[in-house]
Amino acid sequence: MRTLELKDATESLAEYVKGMEDEGIIIVHKGVALAVLAPLGNTDYESVELSTNPKFIEMLERSRESYRKEDGLSAEEMQRLLEEE
Repeated sequence: MRTLELKDATESLAEYVKGMEDEGIIIVHKGVALAVLAPLGNTDYESVELSTNPKFIEMLERSRESYRKEDGLSAEEMQRLLEEE
């Protein structure tokens, strides 16, 4: 990914999208990342929406913590069980 200082981001958003190809752009201000413009490729909208949703991320963290504490099923074990049905 390339970085772009906020004060230097003078083109329209459309121009940045057209020019990014396979490489995303991180917008920074005084070295601090503020935003990212990234190509989605084969990623669907719902995946992007969920991956940035604080409530969904919190739910995942609670689930992971529960798994660690209660020794839940691994993804591999769950797949095996689903394939048995």
